Amino acid sequence: MNDQPSALLLKFPGTNCDAETARALQASGFTTRIEPISLATKDHLKEAQLLVMSGGFSYGDYVMAGRIAQLVTERRLGNAVEQFISSGGYVLGICNGFQILTKIGVLPEGSLIDNSSGRFQCRWVKLHSLQPENPFLADLPAEFELPIAHAEGRFVAPPGKAEEYLAKGLVTLQYADDVNGSSLQIAGLRDETGRVFGLMPHPERFLYRRHHYDPDWRGDEEHGSGYHFFRSIWRELSGGRKLLAGT
Repeated sequence: MNDQPSALLLKFPGTNCDAETARALQASGFTTRIEPISLATKDHLKEAQLLVMSGGFSYGDYVMAGRIAQLVTERRLGNAVEQFISSGGYVLGICNGFQILTKIGVLPEGSLIDNSSGRFQCRWVKLHSLQPENPFLADLPAEFELPIAHAEGRFVAPPGKAEEYLAKGLVTLQYADDVNGSSLQIAGLRDETGRVFGLMPHPERFLYRRHHYDPDWRGDEEHGSGYHFFRSIWRELSGGRKLLAGT
């Protein structure tokens, strides 16, 4: 695989984080293509190694977050996303993208519903990484910060399922505090393959040190946690992680 893996970003009416997510991917080494869902075809997926559903408010969240995007994706692409995953492709859903991935059924069963506060929240949160070997998290420490911006970010699952996901290692990220009422403070999930990853926080908004709210933040001299998130999956897809491991 070449050292510039390709990411395809699907854009829905209301998606508003596609450009900054593309910039984040480019900064970490990806080539990117933003494709409106109205023009997307199965062939577009064949050209990419990473499929991205960016944040925003697809179709205004008028029915429920991600629901209309789910229906349109299934109409436009059929089972192409599932085929992409089964053939070894990676999928990332950020915020509204996470909501969409739960709706199309490529992540463990659950829904993202209204925050327990009943309000939109835009703030920074501390996160615990539960999957340090996951390709999206391998370059990140056990605890780090990212910003959130959502009104429907509370993850809920059928009775007993959240505990099952935690026991099976499908919970990738937890909020350090009860941010929005999510079951087990779940902030991110993966599928059984480990190649599908959804999270509510926005890694694309913390690429560089200057993006942090605290001018005295003590972390990477140049980059923020979001950069290392995207750089981590870049290493996986470019083969860089195997080279570092000497395999």
